[in-house]
Parts: sequence; C-alpha cells; structure tokens
Amino acid sequence: MTPVNEISIKLAASKPIAAAIGERAGSASQPDSPAPAALVGKSEFKTAPRLQTSLTAAVERRALNYLAARLPEWVNSDHLTLLGLVAMIAAGVCYGAARWWPPAMLIVNLWLVVNWFGDSLDGTLARLRDRQRPRYGFYVDHIVDALGILALLCGLALSGYMSGLVALAFLVAYFLLSIDIYLATYTIGAFRMAYCKLGPTELRILLAIGNVAAFLHPRAHLFGDHLLFDVSTLIAIAALAGITITSIVRNTVTLYRTEMINDK
Repeated sequence: MTPVNEISIKLAASKPIAAAIGERAGSASQPDSPAPAALVGKSEFKTAPRLQTSLTAAVERRALNYLAARLPEWVNSDHLTLLGLVAMIAAGVCYGAARWWPPAMLIVNLWLVVNWFGDSLDGTLARLRDRQRPRYGFYVDHIVDALGILALLCGLALSGYMSGLVALAFLVAYFLLSIDIYLATYTIGAFRMAYCKLGPTELRILLAIGNVAAFLHPRAHLFGDHLLFDVSTLIAIAALAGITITSIVRNTVTLYRTEMINDK
C-alpha cells in the first residue's frame, strides 16, 4: 500500500449508502428502520477502471496470472490478504529490531517480497476463480493497506534509521494521497494505481534498495550529516505532496465541469 491494491475496485452506482442512512436518520429508532447490511445489499456496484501504468505492470500481470493459476484449491484470497498484512507487520518488527541488530534491515526485504505475493495476488486469484466480493474486497483491502503502512512506519521510527517526526510526516502524506485516490475512485469512477510510472511494486523495490543502502551507509552527508532514510523520505514526502496537490486540483476541476450549474 498500495501505499496501493490489486482487488477489483468497485464504484457505487446507485444512491450512496450514507445518503440512504441520512434520509432515515429521523426514524432510526423505529422498528422498520433497515439494518446497515440491508442498505448495503440494496446498493448496486459497477466496475471502476484501474489506471495501472507503472513500469512493471505488464510483467507483473503475467507473473500474477501464472502464480494464481497454480495455487492449491484450499488457498483463497482471504488467506493472501492476511499474508500480506502479516508480512508488513513482520517487516515493521524487523525494522524495530534493527536498532539492536542491524542485519534485520535486510530481512525486511524478504518480508516485502512476501507482502507483494499476498497483497498483489489476492485480487488476481479472486478474479481468476470468479470469487469476487466487490464491497468486502474494496473495504478490507484498503484497511489492510492502511494498517500495513502504519506498522511499517512504526518500525522505522523505532529503528534508529529514521526520525520519528519524519516517519509521522510520511504517514500523513501517504494517507492524504490515499484519501484523494479513494474519493476519486468513488466520485469520478477511475482508480489510479500509479503516478510517474511508479506503483506499489516499484515502491517496494525502491524501499528494498534503500534498506540495503541504509544498512551499508546509515548516514548521508548532504547539507550536513543526516540519517539516509530521513533525507530520502523527506524527498519522498515532497513528491507525495506535489502529486496529491496536482491530483486534488485535477479532480476538483473535473468534477466542477461535470456538475457545473448554469445560473440563469
């Protein structure tokens, strides 16, 4: 997380659930008020196209289809989603352990591979076996992504290889971009999975390279003596901020033009 996910992204096509709930807020205490599950069941979903233009997208798609076709029948998408989350938590634990045992930084890379396997393959497997659950998949996948990045950054903040404030700033920047992506998926109907040719897989690769570099040379001598991860993460924060602002402006203009009110 992605930072980004591989589960089929769905967009509510009928009246939003929140609106339906709001209309009945005044009669919430009445016995005939529908349960949340009933409201979910009444809404219709349609597919929102995924805009995946990352550098490794084509190769990754072929690899995922190959792996999904060869997984044993007892493995399902829930198992893979859980595996991806456990891998991110384990990566965070390894980052924390690196404070006392630096080689743990390299073990993080193994968990990043496991996370890629679980997080990227769950949606592919569901589509291949025609076992898709649009609402459940959308909700769970994004919650798992948020928990995973939180665990990863908590570990980095404890590792001694990154300052706590820098980790917090990156978490905020990541969540702001995620919020923009999810809102655009719902309101515009397109799920953008990559920016500047970089998607979740490319970010994992960059992080793995950064882990090796930080293990070998923890500090960077750029405008002084600083932690290597602090310098690289501040650059990443600036990039995320620029991407988020650009996306917000683009989405706002698109929605404004789509729903422009002509005053008479």
